[in-house]
Amino acid sequence: MRVGEQGHGAGESVSATMAGATVAGAASASREKADAFLDEQIALSRKQSAIADLQIEDLKREDKLRHWSLIVHHFSDVMKLAFEFAVAAIVLGILALLTGAVWSAAHEKGLVIEAFSVPPDMANRGLTGQAVAAQLQDKLTAMQTATVSARPAASYSNNWGNDIKVEIPNTGVSIGEFYRYLVQAFGHQTHITGEVFRAANGISITARASGDGGATVSGAETNLDALLQLAAENIYARTQPYRYAVYLENVRHDVAKARALYEKLIATGDAREQAWAHIGLGVADIVSGDSHGARDEHALAAATEPGFALAYLDLDFDESALGHDEAALATERMAIRLMQNGSEIDMSDQAKPSSLLLEQANEAFSVSDFNAALAHARKSLTIPDYNDSQENARETIIGSYALLHDGDAWRANLRSLPPTSSPFYQATRASTEAVVDYWSQDWPGVLAMNAVYEADMGKSGGSPSGLLDLFSRQSWPYDATALAMMGKPSAANALIDKTPLDCYTCLRNRADIDAVQKNWAGADYWFARATKAAPSIPMAFWDWGRVLLERGDANGAIAKFTLANQKGPHFADPLEGWGEALMAQNRSDLALAKFADADKDAPNWGRLHLKWGEALFWSGDKTGAAKQFAIARALDLAPPEKSELAKVSHG
Repeated sequence: MRVGEQGHGAGESVSATMAGATVAGAASASREKADAFLDEQIALSRKQSAIADLQIEDLKREDKLRHWSLIVHHFSDVMKLAFEFAVAAIVLGILALLTGAVWSAAHEKGLVIEAFSVPPDMANRGLTGQAVAAQLQDKLTAMQTATVSARPAASYSNNWGNDIKVEIPNTGVSIGEFYRYLVQAFGHQTHITGEVFRAANGISITARASGDGGATVSGAETNLDALLQLAAENIYARTQPYRYAVYLENVRHDVAKARALYEKLIATGDAREQAWAHIGLGVADIVSGDSHGARDEHALAAATEPGFALAYLDLDFDESALGHDEAALATERMAIRLMQNGSEIDMSDQAKPSSLLLEQANEAFSVSDFNAALAHARKSLTIPDYNDSQENARETIIGSYALLHDGDAWRANLRSLPPTSSPFYQATRASTEAVVDYWSQDWPGVLAMNAVYEADMGKSGGSPSGLLDLFSRQSWPYDATALAMMGKPSAANALIDKTPLDCYTCLRNRADIDAVQKNWAGADYWFARATKAAPSIPMAFWDWGRVLLERGDANGAIAKFTLANQKGPHFADPLEGWGEALMAQNRSDLALAKFADADKDAPNWGRLHLKWGEALFWSGDKTGAAKQFAIARALDLAPPEKSELAKVSHG
């Protein structure tokens, strides 16, 4: 090793060691400072964190307080809004009540009878002004109840309906007094005022209606009740002239005075009052037996107010009584349409339901749909009776069963009719029974019941000429046919010749009477006139076919039965006749379908089952024939039919 090199290396090592020591010392001093700095920073951070925590807690408390403040503020706003709504609701309620009260007051149309002024001595005996007003109220209410009319109360220009009351004065201001003021300001009440005072011949009563001049009646004080009745009638006549006319006609039976009132309404009233007055005159004509006059008046009512359903209802009654079956059918359909769709002049709520059902029954009866007529009539029995509507329904039911050839049913319903003391309804019941006997071929019964009908109608007060005209259309045609069937052709011809030529039933029976006498040309002539007079009615077409079959003209009979079936698809008789015509052509197989179709509408018809059995027998179905013969044997059969059944069922 070189000495020089070794010395230099040692010196460098010592220097390096000293330098490292210096650096280490400096590093140690810096680390202490750094640690101290870090400690300070950590402490500062902790202080800041603590401060932040305190701030967060403070913010949380402030947030809770703020939320609570918001809740309280919101609740306050809600309460304030609710209070405002409550005030508004109260105000609106008061306004609604006031509006309702004003509206109700404006529609008040009742009759208010104020306490009468009476002499002090009468009041001391208990006959106060209020007592007199109450007695007058009773009189007016009784008249109102007795006045049966299809006219709705709202159709009267001065209507007070059934709202008749005595006004009792109040003292002070009350709700009742306030409403009374509203009625006086806006309403249309009729007020009756008056007084009872001493007169030379006893007492006088003056009654005024809403400030008119009034009328005075006088008499002995002992006749106070009769005087009050006269006063009530004076009020009724001035305030409700149409109702009063109906009252005179129906209750007092003073037709002449009623007519005078109707004529006055026609001369002075508007179109509606005129139409109702024509209705009243028409009813008066019916009562007197003048069906032509009634028809003319009711036609005028319909012309005056074309939407007047009741005018067509009454026209149906008139046209039917006159034997104008085609015109009656047209009025039935018009009345039904108006009642179902709403007419310009409506009917009362009491009259309309039963009137609609009975008119539907009439329309069904006209086209020989007797099951539909039964259904409508039965339904009318389930609703309140109006103007003897249930009596009419019961008679319709009896007639319908007779034309369905259901003997047990029509006899049961005839026996169940309630007693009546009315000559008019005793007459109509006898007429119904005569028609039943006609269809049952009980010819003596027809004559007997029509005699009862004419006698009872004579008791109902009609004019002799009017009654004779009615009999010539309603009973004589049936009587004439009965006489012909009983072998009295001369009497039959003499009676039928007295019947008018504008009567459908008369024309049909003229044809039948000629047919009984084998006057086939005469029968064809009258049937042709009948079918021309009533082209929509199936009855004459069927009857013509029946006579043609009797003459041996099966093809001609089928042609008429076909027309009858088209016009009355639920009329069993043309189908049954059609089946018989096919049998006459040796087509019993085809006849079976016709008999089955007829059975759908007239299942209790003895002749139908007899002929059905014959068709089955000739078709080779002996078992089926025996079943039909057994059914026929349990049902009504005319004497010739019974003989025929006995022959065919025994081989």
